[in-house]
Amino acid sequence: MEDIQTILVADDDKEIVRVLSRLLELEGYRAIPAYNGMEALERLMEETIHLILLDVMMPRLDGLSTLMEVRRKKNIPVIILSAKTEESDKVLGLSMGADDYVAKPFQTAELMARIRSQLRRYMTLGDVNRQESRDSRICTGGLILDLNGKELFVDGEKVKLTATEYKITEFLMHHLGQVFSAEEIYSSVWNEEAYAVENTVMVHIRRIREKIEIDTKNPKYLKVVWGIGYKMEKI
Repeated sequence: MEDIQTILVADDDKEIVRVLSRLLELEGYRAIPAYNGMEALERLMEETIHLILLDVMMPRLDGLSTLMEVRRKKNIPVIILSAKTEESDKVLGLSMGADDYVAKPFQTAELMARIRSQLRRYMTLGDVNRQESRDSRICTGGLILDLNGKELFVDGEKVKLTATEYKITEFLMHHLGQVFSAEEIYSSVWNEEAYAVENTVMVHIRRIREKIEIDTKNPKYLKVVWGIGYKMEKI
């Protein structure tokens, strides 16, 4: 039983949950059902979940709000399932931390392939790049963050960071590929309520970028997602 991977299926359509759960079980997975966002978060805290299939339109707490809460607690793969097919909805879901997006109605074979792909990546590479990592390093491209030594290396060269710059870098590298607003970064790094902090965070981001990027105008690692926030690219 310990080798069986558990997938949380969150959708307010009980028939979809039933069908998906059956398909997952036939593929050798364990399925946990949830019928709204709040229930999904409760199951996440109660069970060891390896991947979430998350509908967007759900009662009590919608899928995107649920995703935000998930990302505050876990870095497990999340695949958004939604009848919304507009490109803006896909971009929003992915920018908020989803790992993949599948529009309804979906082909079973395609969905299962995406699930296998995300689980394979998470189980083999997740311990290097995730917050739950037991390793002492986080790596992305040529960046290596030594958590024990509190040091950052770029292409093998040690980079000198201030305490605040290090905390911001560590926070973003713990959540590779995820986008955070200036307020979220400030609250996590400064441990106080964020109010009119955009310029403060922007200045530190610029200084970090100057130290880690070859071309600051076309950054490889520390990127701005216009109108949303900042992220450290997963490479």
